[in-house]
Amino acid sequence: MPIEPASSIVHALKYGGWGRIADEMAERMSRLSWPEDVVEERAGIVPIPLASARKRERGYNQSELLARGLSRRWRIPVWDSAVVRSRETGSQTRLTPEQRRGNVADSFHICGGKLDSLEGAHIVLVDDVVTTAATLNECAKVLYGAGARIISYVTFGRAHASGDRL
Repeated sequence: MPIEPASSIVHALKYGGWGRIADEMAERMSRLSWPEDVVEERAGIVPIPLASARKRERGYNQSELLARGLSRRWRIPVWDSAVVRSRETGSQTRLTPEQRRGNVADSFHICGGKLDSLEGAHIVLVDDVVTTAATLNECAKVLYGAGARIISYVTFGRAHASGDRL
């Protein structure tokens, strides 16, 4: 099966050290069409936190780089420390949807200092790729638990999950 250009870009961002490409990716993401009420009420952007070992390895969190690019274009703040990893998780690339949910279960928590800004807020949760949404959903769960009112997701791409019809 041929590799799609978007897959190559994400792979270069995550594994090839191409952190600077994130701004161009964010430019494309920022052009997505959103309902007017969403544009008016979104209060903050929260990037999916990266495991500390992976961040040390890469030198950056790709979701945070995307979030910063979106922040500049949308003129809303990045709340990069609102959600933190409470434990390291294994790579999800070869897991089934059920295994992905189990892998990320209870792996995020809210940073105590961010509770006031989350109360009643519309949050945009950012990740590079969505496959089954297990990671996004787990982060959304803790954000809702902390009082966020609405959570929207934005990703650069979508990967095929085990069991998808191609």
